[in-house]
Amino acid sequence: MKAKAKKPKKIKMKTKKTFAKRVKETGSGKLKRSHNYISHFAANKTHKQKKHLSKPTTVSASDMKRDKQLLQG
Repeated sequence: MKAKAKKPKKIKMKTKKTFAKRVKETGSGKLKRSHNYISHFAANKTHKQKKHLSKPTTVSASDMKRDKQLLQG
């Protein structure tokens, strides 16, 4: 009789913790992130620029697939 073939173990991908701290998942499955360029050279930016940069935004659709993989731990 032939020996039973073993199934290879499924390797689970670890969550990239540095990325998980910077991003939150919304209820609809989108990723919410903060803007760049808010603290450095802030004196040169207008009040309007700083106000808009402080609000969160969503990750673009083109980056969504790659970013979701980083969180799938």
